[in-house]
Amino acid sequence: MPQHGFYAKVRHGMPAIIARWLDIGRGEPDRLALILAETARVAKLGEPDDTPDGAMLRAWADPQASDEVPLWAGRTAVFLLVQMPARPLPGDDAEASAWAYCWLRNRNPESFEAAREALPEHLREPLEAALKAAWTDRQGLRLV
Repeated sequence: MPQHGFYAKVRHGMPAIIARWLDIGRGEPDRLALILAETARVAKLGEPDDTPDGAMLRAWADPQASDEVPLWAGRTAVFLLVQMPARPLPGDDAEASAWAYCWLRNRNPESFEAAREALPEHLREPLEAALKAAWTDRQGLRLV
């Protein structure tokens, strides 16, 4: 059975991913929103209905906005964050859960080991528990 508590944690962590992108991304919020939407389209991580603006991005970064953050935005922010030379890390368990969930959705690995090995080295330990939970959740959903 899927871990319903895990997905709730993922949703709770999504605003933190957007906040981290706003915090360490280079540029004004409007530019960062454009980069997020265009990257989603080009990397095939989702199809935003509209390109958000900086105000929308800031609204999604609000901790109370967990159910409002589109999955494409979280997936794309993780896609961009893991490539940054600043080597950002998730700040708490909910954010780590969201990172791990998005990582699996972005890569669709064949095994937990493949998913873990594909992570940048600096993220393997911080995401270990969350990635296991995400993998278990993903496997549970395949049974539905």
